[in-house]
Amino acid sequence: MAIIPTSEDVVAGQKGYNPATLKFYDLTVYGFTCPVLWKVPRRELLRLYNRNISSEHLDIGVGSGFLLSKCTMPSADQRITLLDMNPHCLTHVKRRLSQYKVSTVQGNVLEPFPLPKRSHGSAALNLMLHCVPGDFAHKGVAFDHAAACVRPGGKVFGSTVLSQGVPVTKAARAAMNRLNASKNFNNRHDSLRDLRRELSARFGDFTLTVHGCTALFEATVEE
Repeated sequence: MAIIPTSEDVVAGQKGYNPATLKFYDLTVYGFTCPVLWKVPRRELLRLYNRNISSEHLDIGVGSGFLLSKCTMPSADQRITLLDMNPHCLTHVKRRLSQYKVSTVQGNVLEPFPLPKRSHGSAALNLMLHCVPGDFAHKGVAFDHAAACVRPGGKVFGSTVLSQGVPVTKAARAAMNRLNASKNFNNRHDSLRDLRRELSARFGDFTLTVHGCTALFEATVEE
């Protein structure tokens, strides 16, 4: 049975992002928690973007926009749509990517996106599903909403920190427990098996790789 979150749970997963915390996000997440705790090198996340980003890209749950600011854009006329519940993140990342054509949309990943169908060539859900409440049987709908906005042949890709079915060090488990207790994370029930199940139910062509307790996924949208 799916674990169904309350509306308060949904808000709690992103409320910690504000102008003060976003100043330290890059150093904290990409300088420490990813390489040291979650055991996923920053270079692997950057390669994930470089392999899959298109000239009309949708980024979902945008954080600080670090990888978008560092990856190799495929077009001189790059267009980026940012979708997030948190207005601070949208403002921060739009300012950071001011050299590109950037639009912002405030929305909930668990609900259909207020965007035209098949309007983008790629969509990323990077380091955000572990913040979304519920188990994968519930939050797997995020893949449907992302794929609906991507043209056939385009990519849906991203990463998420798992708590089951992957190697989790003692330090990582302690950090994960604290983050779940504060509701910044919601991944107590997130397993590699369930992530694979949700991807395979939606995509005929996908890859799933593991670095430490972090899963990286890449899927092709079909007709």
